[in-house]
Amino acid sequence: MKSSDPCSLTATELLAAYRRRALSPVEATRAVLARIGQLNPVLNAFKLVDAQAALKAARESEARWRSNEPRGLLDGVPVSVKDLLLTRGWPTLRGSRTVDPKGPWRDDAPSVARLREHGAVILGKTTTPEFGWKGVTDSPLTGITRNPWDTRKTPGGSSGGSAAAVASGMGPLTLGTDGGGSIRIPCAFTGLFGLKPSFGRVPAWPLSPMGTVAHVGPITRSVADAALLMNVIAAPDARDWHALPPDPRDYRVGLEDGVRGLRIAYSADLGYAKVDPEVARLVKRAARSLSELGARVEATDPGFEDQLSVFTNHWFPGAAGIVRAIHPRKRPLVDKGLLEVARQGERISTRDYLAAVAQRGALGALMNLFHRKYDLLLTPTLPLAAFEAGKEVSNLLREKRWTDWTPFTYPFNLTQQPAASIPCGLTGKGLPVGLHIVGPRYADALVLRAARAFEAVHPLPMPDLSKLRK
Repeated sequence: MKSSDPCSLTATELLAAYRRRALSPVEATRAVLARIGQLNPVLNAFKLVDAQAALKAARESEARWRSNEPRGLLDGVPVSVKDLLLTRGWPTLRGSRTVDPKGPWRDDAPSVARLREHGAVILGKTTTPEFGWKGVTDSPLTGITRNPWDTRKTPGGSSGGSAAAVASGMGPLTLGTDGGGSIRIPCAFTGLFGLKPSFGRVPAWPLSPMGTVAHVGPITRSVADAALLMNVIAAPDARDWHALPPDPRDYRVGLEDGVRGLRIAYSADLGYAKVDPEVARLVKRAARSLSELGARVEATDPGFEDQLSVFTNHWFPGAAGIVRAIHPRKRPLVDKGLLEVARQGERISTRDYLAAVAQRGALGALMNLFHRKYDLLLTPTLPLAAFEAGKEVSNLLREKRWTDWTPFTYPFNLTQQPAASIPCGLTGKGLPVGLHIVGPRYADALVLRAARAFEAVHPLPMPDLSKLRK
């Protein structure tokens, strides 16, 4: 039987309950705020919570529902926003002690503006590593964020606060960003669904310091919720000159069409990555499950070599730009790891950067050609399960930086393809593992459809939260 606890309901289920008058936005918001009060001291998922503003928005939504005049697609749904995205009236501190909280904070990022237009109840801002620089979530400003499945473990990052919030019932929807895996990494570690849309599909402003590898997208507890949120945030915004032309698509249409007849490539390691055997087994089983649903699944690699240097030659100069903009007197306040990456970025020559741009183009062309034969590509989202919180890497003998344990995510930031993570099982220690579904550029709806087909036979798991309550 489905729980009646508003905190366990998806956004789609909340909206259905509002329509039936079985639940009100005020009741749902109060329940979520109470959950935040209980669990945020344990998980540290939120940097800022504005209960007064959330309840005001919920009361306004409740009045609209009583008048049978809901506004938009998310009226009354509690939502959180990663603290890299501008939010009018609230400081966007980006996990940094160097940002002046006084502002002024007059603007909403495009995706945040769309939430307001559709009546969402915005709860607050979720934690991030400083300027979103790494694949785990801790920062000099907010400290360590923890995983609801095991508080000794990291939820991943850089959208780790967002993922920890949704996984623990502190709101069903959140906005994340992904510059090298930052939506998919925490979804894999916390048992959620997350989509990195095609670049430009969700407008972004201001553009990330990491440039055209960075995307904005949904993190949710169901694929249907991600489709719903995409309908909201994929609307055009003139401030983003990279934004794709308006698309009237409803991402919920065709979501249940299944995978029968689709040509799907399954790559266990992209030809070069080292994967934990338990993770590999669960992902292989997931690929077999899609085959049983009627897809034509073939084990094959896309045919490219490790793109780490290509990615870092794009990404690390962005980190250098971030630090360069910080006044020298404030730089001692910056995360030491970010300073190290920035110094590496300063050493990347124009010649090396331009070579990386050419290599990125070649990779994009290779994947375009690959998808002429295969509709989708499956890989593990990550080669390992969640590791100790407060650490950038799982094993200092094997890894130096977060990019060393994310070989499956960053290549598809370079190619700007849509890519999603959906949980495909638990390890023997009870930690989630993610299945990575990658589609051709602009085939976001196809990625959602395949994820929904998998979800229909493998529902998303929920952690046992009883042990987290104080």
